Amino acid sequence: MDSRALAALLSSLVSQLLLILLIFPSSPFSLSSPPLDSHYHILFSLLHHFLFSSEIATTVSLFPLPRKRKRTTNHFSDSESDSDDPQTDAQLGSRLAELERVDSRLLRNPDSFRLYFRMTASTFEWLAGLLEPLLDCRDPIGSPIDLSPELRLGVGLYRLSTGSNFPEIATLFGVTEPVAKFCAKQLCRVLCTNFRFWLGFPSPDELKSVSDAFETLTGLPNCCGVIDCTRFLINRVDQGHSKGESIAAQIVVDSTCRILSIVAGFNGERSDSRILKSSTLYKDIEAARLLNSPPIYVEGVAIPQYLIGDSGYPLLPWLLVPFVNTTPGSCEENSNAGHDLMRVSMLKTISSLKSWGILSKPIEGESRNAVAYVGACAILHNALLMREDYSALCDGVEGYRVNDHGTKFSGDSSGQENSVERMGSVIRSALATKAKDFRK
Repeated sequence: MDSRALAALLSSLVSQLLLILLIFPSSPFSLSSPPLDSHYHILFSLLHHFLFSSEIATTVSLFPLPRKRKRTTNHFSDSESDSDDPQTDAQLGSRLAELERVDSRLLRNPDSFRLYFRMTASTFEWLAGLLEPLLDCRDPIGSPIDLSPELRLGVGLYRLSTGSNFPEIATLFGVTEPVAKFCAKQLCRVLCTNFRFWLGFPSPDELKSVSDAFETLTGLPNCCGVIDCTRFLINRVDQGHSKGESIAAQIVVDSTCRILSIVAGFNGERSDSRILKSSTLYKDIEAARLLNSPPIYVEGVAIPQYLIGDSGYPLLPWLLVPFVNTTPGSCEENSNAGHDLMRVSMLKTISSLKSWGILSKPIEGESRNAVAYVGACAILHNALLMREDYSALCDGVEGYRVNDHGTKFSGDSSGQENSVERMGSVIRSALATKAKDFRK
């Protein structure tokens, strides 16, 4: 219910109660009171008026103000539909007209939303409806921002999509620079606080469909994701001097490029294996809180649920890396080919994340700002895939190395690590017998 409508309703209720107290200053059963039937008649009339007026107030509150829009109830609509209904098109047009303050260059052609917001117009409308109650609150104390949710979303998305500086954004959207900064920060906060579940690790039932898709692709069963790390540059100002740094993000994806897990903020100079061992994902898997479904059996070997990674990772029973120095035509070579094919979804995901303008160049500010930008773009990445909106998904993997079989991870050679690696080697060898022969 709108706050102003709620205030009006409460005011009405207080007025009705005061009216009752004025008419009945004492107990209705006192000797000086009117007959009981008369009291019932008056009280019934007042209650009838009271309920009727409350009903009107409540009914009015269900109709939002003109600048509001009825909230979307289906948060996970499967895809956008090109509706031929003129009434639907008119409604969409009127709602997106909230962006009329934007420089006309942004909305000049049908592809404007894809170009400037990395999504279709219908996805933008869906997202605005979903985020409306969160974007339209928590304005700076004493300085309310009179902007529609659509315009707030547009400012924040434009910042993420293009990486433009705030003076440029302020000019394009007809707002002040502080307002542009607030809207961008607010969007990141809302996404990272309220929609982190879009990046939640799948349940056991969901992991079954993930592994089935990988098996269909390569013949390798029980694979639950691809893991890798990527780095994002930061340009941090320290005592008046610009200092270049980087943060690392550890990512797990499925075969459709959906992000199953992402943790950002690690020191970019750390190796992928060190990042892995310091992550909660590693601790949860080692403690059997994740990837804990019963194993399957291949060639008499128990195959647990596992992830695949490149040769920068250690070989573990639940983390398989490529074979080194394989023989042409062998099942190990087939396994490596399947490994490469599964890694394509990871490389496409990394490429897609880095194609968001804000992540495509050094990020100005502290590392926490960069972490917020990475998280917001990752959440939007998954949201677009849920909508079957591929506006922000990169098809190619140019600049990335798909086959990475040359350098082997170097561990500390402890007895325990060697034992774990031997177990991983047995599992990997058994799985290799199931890999498809991609030469056929």
